[in-house]
Amino acid sequence: MLDVIHALGPLFLLILAGVVLRRLHFPDDQFWPGAERFIYFLLFPAMLISTLATADFSQVAFGGMIGLLSILLVLLAALLWLQRHRSDPASFSSVFQGALRFNTYVGLAGAAALYGEAGITAAAVAIAVMVPLVNMLCVLIFVAGDRHGAPGPWRALKALTRNPLLLACAAGIALNLSGIGLPGWSRDTLALAGKAALPLGLIAVGVALQPRALRGTGAAFWQACAIKFGLFPLLAAGIGRAINLAPVELGVVVLFSALPTATSSYILARQMGGNAPLMAAIITGQTLLAMAVLPAWMALLPLVQ
Repeated sequence: MLDVIHALGPLFLLILAGVVLRRLHFPDDQFWPGAERFIYFLLFPAMLISTLATADFSQVAFGGMIGLLSILLVLLAALLWLQRHRSDPASFSSVFQGALRFNTYVGLAGAAALYGEAGITAAAVAIAVMVPLVNMLCVLIFVAGDRHGAPGPWRALKALTRNPLLLACAAGIALNLSGIGLPGWSRDTLALAGKAALPLGLIAVGVALQPRALRGTGAAFWQACAIKFGLFPLLAAGIGRAINLAPVELGVVVLFSALPTATSSYILARQMGGNAPLMAAIITGQTLLAMAVLPAWMALLPLVQ
């Protein structure tokens, strides 16, 4: 347990540092939106390309990990859809996003802290699979709920083709499989840029939190948290152990299943007619709860291996 806390503790301290910086308005309120775009469109893609283009894929077997994550996402989406009548469509869409979406920054940082380079490689592959699948499921939920202003699946698919993280994953894998790799100074350049991605990304997560949104949270908030921190990782750990996933793959699967939801969920809720205040509460609450729950899950994982 102490080893896991020592590995993940600095991640959450950086998130809390972001909360403090926002309260202090430092550097200023206009700085962080631009910084987040810089991280999202440049630093994180640089890290993903650097990792995937130079990774030794023979060290990690991805088939079982990819299959398990995909099946669990579709299964939980179906179970949530069957329960949709328990709340209004706007609140249901926020619960849906809170249960299935994940914070990429925390996932990559956690995989790196716990499993080193092999963890980053496995996490990058997980992102390449989960990002398009989760986004399509969320958009379909909005469309099925007939929310005003919701784009059709085709527009969502076009948006995914411009997603910088997916493009970076595709580029990194292509460079690796082609044998080109990262020639000359490109390897060190991308590696240096990528090293800045994780700490800045975690601080940006803290800046984006809205603690005031936690006031008056109700059953929908706890439903999303119960699935995210209870059902999802429990299924991931149990099934992953049953199909004999290797330790790194199983660890990354459980880590990604218990990640707090993405801060971008709030933007999607606002743009597509969801319950934005509830979404802000879920994002903030899950990120804070993850500081205790995520280390606990990762510490308990060796007991099922």
